Amino acid sequence: MKVKEIMSSPVETLDRNDTLSLAEDLMTMKRIRHLPVLEEGLLAGIVTQRDLFHAGLSTAMGFGSKAQKEFMRTVLVKEVMTEAVISIPPEAEVAEAARLMLEKKIGCLPVVSKGQLVGMISESDLVRLVARGKALSHTPAQ
Repeated sequence: MKVKEIMSSPVETLDRNDTLSLAEDLMTMKRIRHLPVLEEGLLAGIVTQRDLFHAGLSTAMGFGSKAQKEFMRTVLVKEVMTEAVISIPPEAEVAEAARLMLEKKIGCLPVVSKGQLVGMISESDLVRLVARGKALSHTPAQ
């Protein structure tokens, strides 16, 4: 089975100069944990819930929720995003995507074709596949 068969598409994205408050709002409203960051249409990075958590540690420094929200409006996505993004092509096998996510300890992979973001594959997509009773590879169990 190919990545393109189970990937999520279209994908919510951010721009490098968007604020973390926008990222947080999108993640909450869309119930997602990863947002690809585009620059001039190309994948430039990724922001995760974990990135927001680390940026929001200001709460531990005595800020209340209102002050934390204001703080998140001042921080730009480019300041916290991961730039070295591991991606996968849509024609790759789903088993390869699962292996990469396990090996790299990441929860999703942007799906990129000819330099353009075409989708995302996440742990949730893999769990959904298994729950439907689909195999992740074509090789029989030994």
